[in-house]
Amino acid sequence: MIHHVQVACPAGAEDDERAFYTGVLGWPELPKPPLLAARGGCWFRVPGVGGPDGELHVGVEADFRPALKAHPAFVVDVDGVAAAIEASGRSVTWADPAEIPGRRRFHTFDPVGNRLEFLAG
Repeated sequence: MIHHVQVACPAGAEDDERAFYTGVLGWPELPKPPLLAARGGCWFRVPGVGGPDGELHVGVEADFRPALKAHPAFVVDVDGVAAAIEASGRSVTWADPAEIPGRRRFHTFDPVGNRLEFLAG
């Protein structure tokens, strides 16, 4: 089991990330320990589908560049999550079902351009 994955953001982008991860996806923000909170960034609880919850950590990078190919993948209710993302004005790109037979999945990007994948549970 993986406890958490981390993506990056530029300094000052935490509110945009919160609006997406909490506002659109509904993932509760977790308090960061005080020594780590001083570095900026934010943490979120990722609800587990058929397993334990995990965490997504968003860390501040001075020389930020979004991850355009590398990405975390989350097991979710893909139809519900896709609908929420599209309702927020963001796009989703459904993967070719022949790539991984039997696994519905799509990709999108967070507010700072990090690639994310969502898979059916």
